[in-house]
Amino acid sequence: MKDQVPAGLRYPWEQAPSEGEATEVAPGVLWMRLPLPMKLDHVNVYALDDGDAWTVVDTGFASKRTKSIWQKLMAGALQGKPISRVVVTHHHPDHMGLAGWLQSNHNAELITTRTAWLFARMLTLDDQPLPSQESRAFYRSAGMDAEIFAQRTQERPFNFSDVVAPMPLGYKRIKQGDVIEMGGRTWDIHIGNGHAPEHATFWSRDDNLVLAGDQILPSISPNIGVYATEPMADPIADWLEACERLSILARTDHLVLGGHKLPFTGLPMRMRQLIDNHHGALSRLLEFLDVPKSAAECFTPLFKRSIGPSEYGLALVEAVAHVSHLYQAGLATRRRREDGAWVYQRGG
Repeated sequence: MKDQVPAGLRYPWEQAPSEGEATEVAPGVLWMRLPLPMKLDHVNVYALDDGDAWTVVDTGFASKRTKSIWQKLMAGALQGKPISRVVVTHHHPDHMGLAGWLQSNHNAELITTRTAWLFARMLTLDDQPLPSQESRAFYRSAGMDAEIFAQRTQERPFNFSDVVAPMPLGYKRIKQGDVIEMGGRTWDIHIGNGHAPEHATFWSRDDNLVLAGDQILPSISPNIGVYATEPMADPIADWLEACERLSILARTDHLVLGGHKLPFTGLPMRMRQLIDNHHGALSRLLEFLDVPKSAAECFTPLFKRSIGPSEYGLALVEAVAHVSHLYQAGLATRRRREDGAWVYQRGG
């Protein structure tokens, strides 16, 4: 969704740490940033000091460059102490990418949710040289632009195995209501959904820290998409439920350490803004569907800006999520168009 900077949010650090460096955001808690080769060009990762070892939260893509940065961090900011545990908030490759490498090469224990582990391991084993029949059918059903469809069906699609290291068998499961000790603190685990299924967030009992992954970000809304793996998923409903539930926990003094952008305070306002953002998008979309339209024809009311080629795929799956939510909520109807696209129209 569109970037927003809601009033009332405060950013204690104006600049992210330099590559290979770390910023201490609380006693024994280090913030580090790793590069990504895309428009959202970074992911934040964190290290928590357990005394004789570190627990790291999220890992970045599996690449030679990222491994090199990690090795610099281990020798420098992490003071040569071992990484004993790697906690992954959700299965997306910028967060899970080097978990298997940290397990295999550095003897770290992987801690994550069951869904995150199963999704990541399944997707790393699913190598596709060309889009599958199911993916092509999904593109058509979303009304993908014909020129983009022709190009994408002849290209190697995004494969997890390209940017996620092989994952050995074995991990430790965390779930809603669990408690974990990290960095000299006790953390309550609360599970989010929508951006990724069973996304873990961590709320310190001992101070004001929240490790939020991509569930809560300060100036962008996380992508919420529907994919060929589960074409009738309703991640918008999952997202709104999770935001309402997590908003009850929010305090104005919470320091939120997210997966992207800058650490911030002002969480109650941000939670309300995230919720209102999607309700507003759904209202605009419903008004737009006075005549039948495919998901690909709904970018303007949803995003209120032009969508370039590099953003098209993420925009498409998010548009599918929104129109399908209206359909499944009984607020819109749908039918197949002659070209195979589902088209949606206001009305139950």
